[in-house]
Amino acid sequence: MDAFSRKIIGWNLGRSLTTELPLKALRTAIESRRPAPGLIHHSDRGVQYASAAYVDTLVQYGVIASMSRPGNPYDNAKCERFMKTLKQEEICCFEYRDIEHLRSNLSRFFDTYYNAKRLHSALGYLSPDDFEATAALSANRQIPAAPKMSFSRHEEIYQSDVRP
Repeated sequence: MDAFSRKIIGWNLGRSLTTELPLKALRTAIESRRPAPGLIHHSDRGVQYASAAYVDTLVQYGVIASMSRPGNPYDNAKCERFMKTLKQEEICCFEYRDIEHLRSNLSRFFDTYYNAKRLHSALGYLSPDDFEATAALSANRQIPAAPKMSFSRHEEIYQSDVRP
């Protein structure tokens, strides 16, 4: 999950919690976003995220690892909240034939509902896709210079600490 927009950018589904499972999701996220070095990757304290293969991949891409403090689920609140939403709005609403049926439903849920349509109060009631589009437009606009206060004798009364 991209913490900025709440968009799901890398996920994987499997029958066990081996390191390969989150590692594939990480690689998918990195390939889709191509982050600059210095990105912070936050996770809980699962052994998969502390494994040599996972940490080596983070290092390879210049990603800084961050982990929740022991016994403190609030450090990972955004992801915990997402998991609750996933369970309430997808998992508990259907009966799946098998893991492939679940995988296809999750793909549809992420791509056509959660990222594209589901509104988030923390994003000003925009979907993650709309929030990112709005942020991109704002970043491309010229931001006007901040207004300056001016009145007669301003420079005389309020001398700048900055030398030209």
